Amino acid sequence: MIIVHYLDNSRAHRILWLLEELGLDYEIKHYKRGPDMRAPESLKKVHPLGKSPVIEDKGRIIAESGAIIEYLIDSYGESSRLRPAQGTDERLRYTYWLHFAEGSAMPLLLMKLVFLKIPTQVPFFIRPIAAMIAKGVQNKLTDPQLADNVAFWNSELARDGWFAGPEFSAADIAMSFPVEAGMTRIGNMGETGAIQDYLDRIRARPAYKKALERGGAYAYATSSARSA
Repeated sequence: MIIVHYLDNSRAHRILWLLEELGLDYEIKHYKRGPDMRAPESLKKVHPLGKSPVIEDKGRIIAESGAIIEYLIDSYGESSRLRPAQGTDERLRYTYWLHFAEGSAMPLLLMKLVFLKIPTQVPFFIRPIAAMIAKGVQNKLTDPQLADNVAFWNSELARDGWFAGPEFSAADIAMSFPVEAGMTRIGNMGETGAIQDYLDRIRARPAYKKALERGGAYAYATSSARSA
């Protein structure tokens, strides 16, 4: 039995969703964030970094969302349509977006989150200065790059509806968290019609809904990408 170490409101939702798409049995061990929004220390008993998602399968501990997705597809998904055929353009796109999700999108979104939080994490008397610095960094650094990302996501999805081609794939599962989380932090940064269509389609999938039922709290499931 596959065990998923699941932290609420985290990237672990994607792993439950993938398991549902693959039709696999699994068990969930739930973890709640502390007042500081960090994962509990108990997760470090599973993996030294104390992060989620982590899965256990056949005596193995597998961490990192992309690595878990690849492991599950390699182990259980060869007969599925969740990964394009080797040697195709769609497979190249699939590999790109699978790695883009954590390698390019998430560091930028985390930087945005850090600078949103800074003014509330410093002593009261220096908050105005901290707020000015944080706003300046966002205006000059994070927001222009995020605007480029949103335009890129939208143009790619407008091509044929999914990130790796005309068929839904695990790359769409990988990209779901950056897109959903991003839409809660970015605001209006241009045309996002294709992104919203993508969000509507993934949220309509039975496996996505089942993952929400089993996993519980996942605040990003209701984010919107409609342009003003």
